[in-house]
Amino acid sequence: MSRARLRKSAILAGAVVPVALLMAAGPGQAAIGSPRNSSGPAGLTKAMSATGESGEDNETQEILDRSAQYAAVRTAPAATVSSEAFRTARAQAAKLPSFGGTWRELTDLPYNSDAVNYRDPFWSNSSAGWGLVSGRMSALATDGALVYAGAGDGGVWRSTDKGQHWTPVSDNQTRLSVGAIAVNPADHSVWVGTGEANTAAENYAGDGIYRSADHGSTWQLVGNRINNSLVSHIEFDGRGHVFVATSRGLLQRSTLDPTGRWNTVLKPDPNETNSPYRGSWMSDVRVRPGSDGQDVIAALGWRGAAADQNLAYNGLYVSNQGGAAGTWRKANTVGIPGPMGRTSLDYAGDGSLYAVVEGPVTLSLKGVYRSVNGTAAGPWTLIASNETFANSPHHAPGIDPGNQTWYDQYVEVDPRDSAHVYVGLKEVYESSDAGKTWVTIGPYWNFGKDCHSLDPQQNTCPRTTHPDQHAATVGDDGTAYFGNDGGVYSRPAALRNVVKWTNLNATLHTLQYYYAGIGKQPGTNGDSIYGGLQDNGVSLLKPGAQQMVSPFGGDGGDVIVDPNNADRAVNEYVYLTMARTQNGGRSDGSRRVYTTITPTCASFIGIEYDPQPCDPNPRFIAPFEADPYNINHWVAGGQMIWDNMGKGWNTICTSDDCDWKPVHDLGAGAQTTSIAVTGKTLYAGWCGNGCNPGGSLPFISGLDTNYGGRWHRVTAANLPNRIPTGIYIDPADTGHVYVVYGAFSRRWIPGGGVGHVFESTNGGRSFTNISGNLPDVPANDVLVVDKKIVVGTDIGVFAAGRFAPGSWMRLGSHLPNASTNDLVLSPNQGYLVSATHGRGLWRLDLS
Repeated sequence: MSRARLRKSAILAGAVVPVALLMAAGPGQAAIGSPRNSSGPAGLTKAMSATGESGEDNETQEILDRSAQYAAVRTAPAATVSSEAFRTARAQAAKLPSFGGTWRELTDLPYNSDAVNYRDPFWSNSSAGWGLVSGRMSALATDGALVYAGAGDGGVWRSTDKGQHWTPVSDNQTRLSVGAIAVNPADHSVWVGTGEANTAAENYAGDGIYRSADHGSTWQLVGNRINNSLVSHIEFDGRGHVFVATSRGLLQRSTLDPTGRWNTVLKPDPNETNSPYRGSWMSDVRVRPGSDGQDVIAALGWRGAAADQNLAYNGLYVSNQGGAAGTWRKANTVGIPGPMGRTSLDYAGDGSLYAVVEGPVTLSLKGVYRSVNGTAAGPWTLIASNETFANSPHHAPGIDPGNQTWYDQYVEVDPRDSAHVYVGLKEVYESSDAGKTWVTIGPYWNFGKDCHSLDPQQNTCPRTTHPDQHAATVGDDGTAYFGNDGGVYSRPAALRNVVKWTNLNATLHTLQYYYAGIGKQPGTNGDSIYGGLQDNGVSLLKPGAQQMVSPFGGDGGDVIVDPNNADRAVNEYVYLTMARTQNGGRSDGSRRVYTTITPTCASFIGIEYDPQPCDPNPRFIAPFEADPYNINHWVAGGQMIWDNMGKGWNTICTSDDCDWKPVHDLGAGAQTTSIAVTGKTLYAGWCGNGCNPGGSLPFISGLDTNYGGRWHRVTAANLPNRIPTGIYIDPADTGHVYVVYGAFSRRWIPGGGVGHVFESTNGGRSFTNISGNLPDVPANDVLVVDKKIVVGTDIGVFAAGRFAPGSWMRLGSHLPNASTNDLVLSPNQGYLVSATHGRGLWRLDLS
């Protein structure tokens, strides 16, 4: 088989959405994450060969699976949960005392995805051309010399020097998920809509619109809270009013009245069935230039076609009376064939209107259209299709430009040149003649191009942007800024038709971690830290380094690191696809330093073998762990529980021979959500029936163990029917175990039960709820450190005495309000690391 290049892509956004607005499969729709056949998940990204050729570049199933997974941890057994639940939990946390010093950021160094010494020819994306990267950026705005960037779950960042340096300005807000940023020209105030609206996996719903009159130093809630909403765009009409396109309809209010409530002025779909797909999802709103604020156009465009969704409501709506309620009518968009899905709009200075339209049935690009007269009725002219972009100069070989238009899309017209248009899909496209011709100015990557080589001396390709585009804006000085899954990039708007970028990610620290691992770095007195990331591979932070590097590309998942030798690590791509390295991932591109050892049925994502038996149903990010008292003993979980039989870094897995042995089967439709091992004793948390809240089968979860010598299901009646997210086994007594659960209690979620932290001293025959005064919020991991039980949650880290459980305190101070997805203790037990999903890695010294 030819050498394969994987884009371990990570966009997951799919059919589900945000944490407070998570959507499940509608009636008659296949449940996300439902049982698959033995061939594994279908429709995933195919491997790209060394020549750059690839099969169908379809990441949709990956995106759907990750979306469902991240969402279900926060809502199951329900499909939704109110954002009020998070706000209440933060209020509970604020009342608790704190102890334990100050958290210190570890990932405040640049993260280089193109490090020349980390170019494994199969597992690394180094030399793709992305340069320094950060986490997903969903919103951009400029105000003179100021630039504002909004992260998926990393808050608002401000720059005073065109993005060369960034400062976080919203860390203490209740929501760090940003959907839109806008500057009011009337007074230069900054407005931020919380709740990222690109339907990605990690979208937390927002709780309102915030305004800052001092460039982000302080923030005030505008009007009443807007719970459970995602915000796509904020638009000022120049007459003292502001419109907000949300997942709950189009809102309007005065910009002058600080106490006035938001008025819902457009919500066409009556949603008789109360479907989560039919909330009148407004994907954009624009005021027509020159109309004195009278002509307003809004797009209703939920991206999917649920079985119970009436797509007749999707489309463009027009008001010629200032956007007041009752003045809206649905436009007959001549030239745009229906139905319309997610749609982005922008006006040009000459009055013409541009639209990027997704097809809600295909979930891919329907087309880019232009209305010369600037009306919603048109007539609209198709100015670009998927084929147009695929055949444009500089386009990356083998990449399908528009098959994720529900996730990555925008159109931005240069305010100084009405014929100069940017379109963002997977790549960035530019037209200088109002859409007659297009050039790919931000290729997906450089792999497969004639100019590309893994040898840096032979690689003549120019640097490009990270893929998966979400936002763009052009500043008054003519600088154009672009946000994507890898951060922020810029270029002069006067620059045309060439691939040439300024990377602005050196001080933008919004990385989205799932897991982390720590080991002593040979030849030094320090530790190295690995971490798996959303769409940014695996980061490696070495002691004394000036930059982090990425030895492993795409989506990074779980991590095992030898605590005594950090050169030995196991990293994960999606669906339990594991690969091990024994030299820290260092390669000049001429040899592979990662060995694939996955037991999953993974040939569909380019792995060279398909072991038999193999796991048919692992989660998108699947858990695996090393025995803390035998670093060579590993266990992993999919539908089956796998044991490597103590082979450690000699572990192999091929079609002919695999050291991973299945020791337990959770059953069809079940997936391991957490796993722990000490000696011969294993515990595995799981969810079943497809793990999809709101699907055709009821959501179920549980805990299995082999404590006592045989595998059996724990039957303790007080354990909640929610996802078990973390397990800790007492090394002195394997019958003594702690388990933590995601989502919320029955106060917020019917059937959610009570409690987040449970303790058993008899191998799971019975459990005690020791949650006590812990805030009612999703818990993600649990450790016992120095006689203290430590729990990482969506709102921070908490600790309670092991011998006085139930009395919880906040652990440490100055940790940003981002979800702690993983907790890791250093090899010398001198410090703790919090892996956050949106604000990177943070360290707390324990002595």
